[in-house]
Amino acid sequence: MSKLVSKSWYPWLLVGLLWIVAFLNYLDRILITTMRDPIVGEFSLTDAQFGLLTAVFLWSYGILSPFGGYLADKYSRRNVIIFSVAVWSLATAWTGYVSSYEELLVARIVMGASEAFYIPAGLALITDYHRGKTRSLATGIHFSGLYVGLALGGVGGYIAEMWGWRYGFHLFGFFGCLYALVLLFFLRDRRTDDLAPGIQSAQRPQPVGFTDAAKTLVGERSYLVLLFYFVVLGIANWLIYAWLPTFLRGQFSLGLGEAGLSATLYPQIGSLVGVLLGGFWADWWSKVNRKSRILVIVIGFAVGAPFLILMSWTSFFLMAIMALFFFGMARGFSDANLMPVIRQVIGSRYAATAYGVLNFLSTIAGGLMVYVGGALKDADIKLSIVYIVAACLLLVATWSLMFVRVKQES
Repeated sequence: MSKLVSKSWYPWLLVGLLWIVAFLNYLDRILITTMRDPIVGEFSLTDAQFGLLTAVFLWSYGILSPFGGYLADKYSRRNVIIFSVAVWSLATAWTGYVSSYEELLVARIVMGASEAFYIPAGLALITDYHRGKTRSLATGIHFSGLYVGLALGGVGGYIAEMWGWRYGFHLFGFFGCLYALVLLFFLRDRRTDDLAPGIQSAQRPQPVGFTDAAKTLVGERSYLVLLFYFVVLGIANWLIYAWLPTFLRGQFSLGLGEAGLSATLYPQIGSLVGVLLGGFWADWWSKVNRKSRILVIVIGFAVGAPFLILMSWTSFFLMAIMALFFFGMARGFSDANLMPVIRQVIGSRYAATAYGVLNFLSTIAGGLMVYVGGALKDADIKLSIVYIVAACLLLVATWSLMFVRVKQES
């Protein structure tokens, strides 16, 4: 296996292996939302009870993200990834066997907790192997798996219609368990930054401690700027996407199905283009500009946020589609470059922990905004105004990134 890891193409094999994990990560979590009617019918649930299934997932996912990142930094990114895939896949399969609503809630909590371990560890491992000219593109390709998983989550509805809602959870759950065995064979950590044998052990990175990690993150001003940016991004994204089908239905008199499809398809296509284009562009530009990855994020939302304002004003549906595409592309620029930027600010030692903390605060703040958006709507405040405010917040947060000081990539 050591010979396999030493191959020049192994970093790209790693991206391919983790692309499938990313695909399953989003597909498994979104399946339940596409199977609402048969699940509600079988367990006689209210809308609030069904909504709680997503809420407990988000709470457990957000709260445990920093812990998952810390374990990946302290012990092994590989082992954390394999553990995460195996446990959430078992929880997915278990969901297909539950006999009560309470058991279903517990299964969702376990799924959220175990999925929280993956993203920080996965991104950290990819950026361990990809440095400089391929780091953003590799990260972007990996993120495209998340988008595809989200976009294809709707397959759950068809599976439910043909074979029943439990079958989909069995299918993808057991596939994930088998895939965890594949990862056990092929996945490897990058050894101590590939230091040469002649380097003394005193020069090698010291073990990661929780207190040291916390002091490093809190003490780094540029990381706090990244934290501000990502929390605002989470708030804006949840405000926008959670209420987008409702906005499109009211603004353009669309049917339920057309509004739902439009709210997911066009931004996801834009994001898919964005992670690939933004990743390639940032890597190419990094040869001459150390801040290229930050600049690509800034340029993305400098274009994408005004398009969101345009969508809020326009009465032409085709123009709204174009706006959704460009806003989604800006999100793709950010996803492809955020972890590479973290590596330029924090370095490799606490990279997974740093991303986990970002994930935690963004998820918690974003989830709260779903409720706030509903409260604003109940107060007869138009969603178009909410979206304009979200776009302005994004512009402020994005431009704050210009104050981030980046170091040599590690």
